[in-house]
Amino acid sequence: MNSTTVRRAGLSIAVVAALTGVAACGSSDSGKDGGKAAGKTVTHVSPIAALRSAVKSTDKADSAKVRSTTSVGDLMAMTANGALTWGDGLKGNLTITYTGGQMAEMMKKAGTASMEARYLPDAYYAHMSDAYAQQAGGGKHWIKYSYDDLAKLGGASGSFMKDQLQNSTPNQSVKLLLASGDVKKVGEETVSGAHTTHYSGKVDVADLAQKSSDLSAEQLSALKKQLTQAGVTTETVDVWIDDEDLLVKKSEKANTANGAMTNTTYYTEYGAKVTAEAPPASDTKDFADMMKSGGLASGGTGTSS
Repeated sequence: MNSTTVRRAGLSIAVVAALTGVAACGSSDSGKDGGKAAGKTVTHVSPIAALRSAVKSTDKADSAKVRSTTSVGDLMAMTANGALTWGDGLKGNLTITYTGGQMAEMMKKAGTASMEARYLPDAYYAHMSDAYAQQAGGGKHWIKYSYDDLAKLGGASGSFMKDQLQNSTPNQSVKLLLASGDVKKVGEETVSGAHTTHYSGKVDVADLAQKSSDLSAEQLSALKKQLTQAGVTTETVDVWIDDEDLLVKKSEKANTANGAMTNTTYYTEYGAKVTAEAPPASDTKDFADMMKSGGLASGGTGTSS
């Protein structure tokens, strides 16, 4: 494992783990399998009214267990499992496993196919293999990724990622559909044993960032340029909402320069107890310090090379 692989793996992990947290907190699956009868009388409401109710109910839920799958062309395929809370900033733990693509090969070279990602309001931490720790972390297993540092490294897209990580809730995808103005009821379906209503819509990605973040005009302009360069213009979002107005499942699909992107996320056990604390400082290496010592000159993500 050479130093280039170490640096690329570290920066790729930063982007992927951060975006995994955002994706997971934009979707869910309530695994409450026994309390809802599919044949119950349902009051018919407009898609917009139903989505507004889901936003309120899911905000109040505060936490949930998460499982998700994500793929981007031949770049990566991965799963994430764990629990997150969003009542006071995004916090929680996810185990991220790379199952295919270039990222899986890169992670194998770094000594592991999976890692624990720990999310806190100002940063997240990735637990790496012994081999990676010896090569890049001075023997320390946890890498700290400050959201401020990610914003600097990623330019406008980094600022957007920081904003989303610090303000995301599981119903973010519902809010995105509301912001898009393009949403329709698909039908009623059973998901994980629960009766749900399925809604779908298309979102203009650049316009979405403007409506769902507090980025400056300059940052938004740069972000739109980067999104265009990445080949992303629109995103199809599907959500499934149960009879308690809780988000049960979300699916997102988009085309990117690296190929088709798909993400499906489920939540179980709304209200689950979630704790997350910073790892011991004695076993933690700051990513910004690693990049300085490694001589990383580029601000790119490292995921496409």
